[in-house]
Amino acid sequence: MQDDASNGALSEHRESKGMAERYYVYILLCADKSLYVGSTKDIKNRVKRHNEGQGAQYTRIRRPVRLVHHEVYPDETAAVRRERQLKHWSRAKKQALIEEDKDRLKQLSKRRN
Repeated sequence: MQDDASNGALSEHRESKGMAERYYVYILLCADKSLYVGSTKDIKNRVKRHNEGQGAQYTRIRRPVRLVHHEVYPDETAAVRRERQLKHWSRAKKQALIEEDKDRLKQLSKRRN
């Protein structure tokens, strides 16, 4: 699994362009090994708040949590759209994303008939 440096190339690329605001979509690994997907403007503070029990009710009872993946978006609309997409993914597909296993992610993305 990746730490909070995941997707660094995307982050660095967008940060180097001097975006005024950034929105993050993130995946947390909870103490019970479940995955939580969220979005925020301040990822460091948001993870801290989750661990302090001030985050979502889901994570309050599953602390501590650890950031395992994040993505950067230029606006809230794009971030929320991506958050909703990820929330509908299977655990296996999220895990492939976290591990940056593009082949597995592609395989899991194929339609099942």
